[in-house]
Amino acid sequence: MIVHPRPDVLRVLFTLKGSIVKRIALRCLMVTLLAALIVLVERHFPAFFYPVSATPFTLLGLSLSIFMSFRNNACYDRWWEGRKAWGKLIIETRSFIRESLVITDPTLRAELLRSLCGFAHGLNARLRNENEVNATRPWLNAAAPVAEYNVCDGILRDIGSHCSRLAEQGQISEWRYTLLEQRLAGLTEVQATCERIKGSPLPFPYTLLLHRTIYIFCLLLPFALAEPLGWLAPLFTTIVGYTFFGLDAIGNELEDPFGRDENDLPMDAMVRTVERDVLGALGVEPLPPVLLPVDYVLS
Repeated sequence: MIVHPRPDVLRVLFTLKGSIVKRIALRCLMVTLLAALIVLVERHFPAFFYPVSATPFTLLGLSLSIFMSFRNNACYDRWWEGRKAWGKLIIETRSFIRESLVITDPTLRAELLRSLCGFAHGLNARLRNENEVNATRPWLNAAAPVAEYNVCDGILRDIGSHCSRLAEQGQISEWRYTLLEQRLAGLTEVQATCERIKGSPLPFPYTLLLHRTIYIFCLLLPFALAEPLGWLAPLFTTIVGYTFFGLDAIGNELEDPFGRDENDLPMDAMVRTVERDVLGALGVEPLPPVLLPVDYVLS
């Protein structure tokens, strides 16, 4: 995620960190050169040029803008829902830490709390298609079972099993057990929410239609601008192309908020927050340092 100070005028114009310019530069250059070629033909070979009315482009541009706005709102909603889910993970973890004070066995409590760190690391790896077992193993008891299919859910089941036995043995009251189980249910909901976002992208035909329409619009626009604007047509075509290609690229980046792109969620930093909360509650010193942005990027 980009963590950038509020930009002034110069930074707005020239900042590249977090910008989508690098991703769409070739596409913008393509429409600029095409527009220049069309103007050249219109000026020097008018017999080969057929002017096109700007009216269809006005209607298509308006429709395309509404269409892109709807898609980008849907993509941002996915990004924001992912951020809320990870915020809930931190809330549920802190609540479990506080409510686990009723567990009188310090060794068992430490094992359960460290398992929460394993859950956070495992979910991070799962959403990024990395190895969950390698991510969780440093935080789990060597004797703890590791689920092959769903490591994160296996961790929560193991914690729940320990809490259930404590309740059966009378070491914690029934309502205390219920509170702990509610925290585990909240973490299960976090995992399911993230998996739903990860596994349910926007429908591909919807995205494909938008991509094709943008290219058709930007490639045909110079035919409507060449005659009235002359050599200003490439400039205005580039501006329109930058806007549409840029909005399209931003939507693609926000659609999957769990990757490692510059504008994706800072999940490493949030996992580190969970680590510090757990280890701080266990009295471990020194705590791992807070992750800070590197070149304005917080991962």
